[in-house]
Amino acid sequence: MIVWVNGAFGSGKTTLVDELRPRWPEALVYDPEAVGFVLREIVEVPTGNFQDLRLWRRQVCNLAVGLVEEYRRPVLVPMTLINPVYVSEIFGALKDAGIDVHHFFLKASREVLETRIEGRSFTPDSPDQDERVRRWCKDQIDSCIAATDTLSSDTTFLDAGLTPRELADQVLVRVQSGGS
Repeated sequence: MIVWVNGAFGSGKTTLVDELRPRWPEALVYDPEAVGFVLREIVEVPTGNFQDLRLWRRQVCNLAVGLVEEYRRPVLVPMTLINPVYVSEIFGALKDAGIDVHHFFLKASREVLETRIEGRSFTPDSPDQDERVRRWCKDQIDSCIAATDTLSSDTTFLDAGLTPRELADQVLVRVQSGGS
């Protein structure tokens, strides 16, 4: 099974997965962003967003399927994925491989997201790069908020204002009950 934790930058995806880890020790954590970083070292990303690379989407699926099949353990995936075509492509490929996908989306207001993004340091050794990343994350907020209207009906929306523990409780209850 895959538990995909989705939401805007600053919504708490990684924090939620960090809360789930000790409570679900058999689960693996897979961050598809790492696939994007590898591809950026090899090929040009014309749009600046590695999710636009078909190869990224294919490799994200292949690695996720491989982790589930090889290790027979649940996989936690903290990753913003909002383009409806890409969501359909990736989740469809995972489901076609026979993998149960539980999709959670953390909803937060623009103000909360901006505050959280401002409070983060992405590249502490490079203030200019840090600011560029912050700006890019903030530029994605509107499309992330709008994406909530395009996600499939089996997406579970969670209030990102809850504590990580409360969110983890909700995720575990839904996953254990078989709902998404």
